[in-house]
Amino acid sequence: MKHSTRTDLNSAQWRKSSYSNGDGGNCVEIVDGVPGVVPVRDSKTPMGPSLMVPADAWGGFVTAVKAGSLGS
Repeated sequence: MKHSTRTDLNSAQWRKSSYSNGDGGNCVEIVDGVPGVVPVRDSKTPMGPSLMVPADAWGGFVTAVKAGSLGS
């Protein structure tokens, strides 16, 4: 069974990842404080789609990035 829940992100305060580069490319933005998920989007297309990543999966991803274990 597939479960779908809509989260209104129209007034969300997006923040750019500290790992994004400063030249306008490779920019990931997230929203803090959404229960159970982390909304993620590409800052170059703010009106485009966002991914709703389970919070525990996002935590694992951030840990791997900080440890440098994802490769290049």
